[in-house]
Amino acid sequence: MKTNKRKTLVIITPGFPENEADSTCIPPQQIFVKALKEVCPALNIVVFSLQYPFFSAEYNWNGIKVISFGGKNKGRFYRAFTGIRVLATLRKLNKEEHLIGLLSFWFGKCTDVANRFAKNHHLKHYSWILGQDAKAGNKYFRRIKPTGESLIALSDFIVREFSNNYGVVPAHLIPVGIDTSLFSAVNQQRDIDILGAGSLIPLKQYHIFITMVKSIKEFYPAIKTAICGDGPEIKQLQVMIKELQLEDNVSLLGRLSHQEVLQQMQRAKIFLHPSAYEGFGAVCLEALYAGATVVSFVQPMDTVIQNWYIAASKEEMLQLVQQILQQPNSHYQPVLPYTIQENAKKMIGLFDQSAAAIS
Repeated sequence: MKTNKRKTLVIITPGFPENEADSTCIPPQQIFVKALKEVCPALNIVVFSLQYPFFSAEYNWNGIKVISFGGKNKGRFYRAFTGIRVLATLRKLNKEEHLIGLLSFWFGKCTDVANRFAKNHHLKHYSWILGQDAKAGNKYFRRIKPTGESLIALSDFIVREFSNNYGVVPAHLIPVGIDTSLFSAVNQQRDIDILGAGSLIPLKQYHIFITMVKSIKEFYPAIKTAICGDGPEIKQLQVMIKELQLEDNVSLLGRLSHQEVLQQMQRAKIFLHPSAYEGFGAVCLEALYAGATVVSFVQPMDTVIQNWYIAASKEEMLQLVQQILQQPNSHYQPVLPYTIQENAKKMIGLFDQSAAAIS
């Protein structure tokens, strides 16, 4: 009888940390999974990771079982083979445990596999739309044909984006969260005027960050800024910094651990996020909790978030940054719009109201 089996939630994701020290692999999602276990310790959580780590194994991660399929983002044949292995493992797990449902991260291959299994076995399945998967051109939409009830959006922005592109409105909204325990309690010296953090890819538009520093340098010659992250644009940005003679003003810090990025945020006055598209940047929430003022182009939620300013253009962004530098925040108090525990309880409630109530 299924009543004698453990209640189990299966999470299917493209990638997951290969060990507990792997802090740079999808930090918002790993923090969220930790919170699920924290708020509902009696719930058995099993993570299926399809592509990363680049090896096949079963291992323990913070008390949670992870099954890695080592897909390595290979070609179509290998992806199909990975899908077959995932389905076979799900069938085995379904016999051994009481599955309360499946949660897939990003609307893509993981959702496709989870959707097929859930339909065949009459299980709940929700897909968490987390960013660029809400853009037009997602090939999995036609294949899956989701209902709004099966979709969770990361933000109000994602709800609108997905609805506008596919005519289906996600019925649920669960935003990103942060782990406040990772932040130092010691007040740091605010010796970084402007900080950025993220992948150095065209979408993130860090060339705008650098051109703004050039403009601001005319009024603040000693301005100190830094960007945390790595990616294909790093060489172009290095050349740009040299050409604009900003070597003393902009530091490219490269790939840092998650903890090291948070430490940089606690030294920053302003967190500048010039990304052209963002589902809900966890880095912005982390910067807010670190006490920095956030300036970005994309507004994730319809409600106003304290110390987060939205710019409609590059010119307005530059004006906002200059105004904030002219009127520095002397307190740098943490701002926490959403707790990760509340978000985790909301997620568990979609699958099992009784478990959410107990937690």
